[in-house]
Amino acid sequence: MPAPSPAFDLIGVGNPIMDLLAHVDDAFLARHVAGAKGGMVLVDDGDIAALVQKVGGQVAMMPGGSAANATLAAARLGLRATYLGKIGGDITAEHYFENFTAAGGDGSRFKRATLPNGRCLSLVTPDGQRTLRTHLGAAMTLHPGEVLAADFAGARHAHIEGYLLFNPALANTVVQTARAAGCTLSIDLASFEVVNAARDWIFGQLRQGVDIVFANEDEAGALFQRRDDYGNFARELAGFGGIAAVKLGKDGAWVARGRELHRIAPVRAARVVDTTGAGDSWAAGFLYGYLRGATLPAAGAIGSILGAETVQHLGAAIPDLHWPRIRAEVAALLKP
Repeated sequence: MPAPSPAFDLIGVGNPIMDLLAHVDDAFLARHVAGAKGGMVLVDDGDIAALVQKVGGQVAMMPGGSAANATLAAARLGLRATYLGKIGGDITAEHYFENFTAAGGDGSRFKRATLPNGRCLSLVTPDGQRTLRTHLGAAMTLHPGEVLAADFAGARHAHIEGYLLFNPALANTVVQTARAAGCTLSIDLASFEVVNAARDWIFGQLRQGVDIVFANEDEAGALFQRRDDYGNFARELAGFGGIAAVKLGKDGAWVARGRELHRIAPVRAARVVDTTGAGDSWAAGFLYGYLRGATLPAAGAIGSILGAETVQHLGAAIPDLHWPRIRAEVAALLKP
């Protein structure tokens, strides 16, 4: 008798954060925001409130979080997807949960706290770049004792966001529990700040075995602490035994496995409104292709389709009306 199919193709693990999105100019960043443009810094909720007040204009609110973005985009393509993370006990948390399940994600594995839900302010400059300031709220109270074997039961693949690496004990428990449950594993390095804080942890996990590692050019450079051809970074990451995807934004990606090295062409966006979530969408497309048995070039091409679509809209979510076309494009790529 054949083994039963898994209940879920994918479980995302990360911080379920409500995104606040605002358009600002570079002068605003210079006056009001410390740190590098394009980075992510953890701050207090009061810091976010103060920046929102300084923005003064329209601030959009949309559910986000790196692994949640990837999980939902993969679900919109057709994967059976669930999510492990902690939401709060406020109205923001309820909106988050309702949006997640309405988009096709399974919400049965969320944990809950009585605290406010996490929030991230995404300051979007005219070039489409986003600078992030994040207060994790309830999400940061997820602790290792709450991560159970049952959370990963019936899941085929676990996708973990790099932001968990700010809590090494939690990250260790997540990857150990996922492996024990028989899940294959991917890690998205998330930001160069994450890599700078967790290089030793990342290399330790790569040596133990990670099926897919996602990094952008800044994260790869921070990991290896040098400048190099990005194809070389992909080869070196793949040298640990898994698949490596080095994302280059508008320039596509490099994907490597063993002796394979593939240059993934970009899909050109008609316009760039906001790059928030584009890398998460690329990962979602790649994971969809990978879990459907596609070749690495085909999986990368699906990633490029989703990444290019995402930058044409404010926030990480692709509006509903575009998904029938996207699914048709992806289906055409996967035809034998």
